[in-house]
Amino acid sequence: MFPDDFPITKRWPAKDPSVIQLYAFPTPNGVKASIMLEETGLAYEPHLVTLSDADVKSPEFLSLNPNNKIPAIIDPNGPDGAPIGLFESGAILIYLAEKSGKFLGTNATDRARIIQWLMFQMGGVGPMFGQLGFFYKFAGADIEDPRPRERYINEAKRLLAVLDGELEGKEWIAGNYSIADIALCPWINALGFYGAKDVVGYNDLKNVPAWIERFYARPAVEKGKNIPDRNG
Repeated sequence: MFPDDFPITKRWPAKDPSVIQLYAFPTPNGVKASIMLEETGLAYEPHLVTLSDADVKSPEFLSLNPNNKIPAIIDPNGPDGAPIGLFESGAILIYLAEKSGKFLGTNATDRARIIQWLMFQMGGVGPMFGQLGFFYKFAGADIEDPRPRERYINEAKRLLAVLDGELEGKEWIAGNYSIADIALCPWINALGFYGAKDVVGYNDLKNVPAWIERFYARPAVEKGKNIPDRNG
């Protein structure tokens, strides 16, 4: 029975094992889960899992996510009457949307379109922007060959243009506010952290900047973007 079935709780003990346990760090992927939990109002308990090998490659964390990436969750009240552990931020968003009945549309057509844009983030924006950050801000910036930087700068520009076009005349990416917005906006916002807004032409976009402002004006987003507290 939870928490004994989940070795991660030995390293990050649950104060209240009756609520969802969140294991994360406030990166773009991490805050997808915390923002969603704040938006839905589901009861949860956050645990700070740093990006150091000591945490994400610890036996306890690997017992929940063998892919050693945040975020991960445990829901003690799973859909089949038993606790469930999950990793992968997109899967977590879908699970929490289904559990709460929120932010996944009101019919099958809505759901398909929302998941389409969620997959656009998972397969495109996240990986490409992550590589942009590596080659523009972090260790890859020291590589003299300009081609990696140019590749990811150009791909970021292309993806932003797709979003800018889709947002024409729309408040949110897939109609009503949804998990697609929760998945995408933290990654777009990361361009500021990377110092890459100018190089990808962010401020020349027509619709994306206002979309990001709308997203971060939401009280649940304002709170969730800093959960777990990176200072412990």
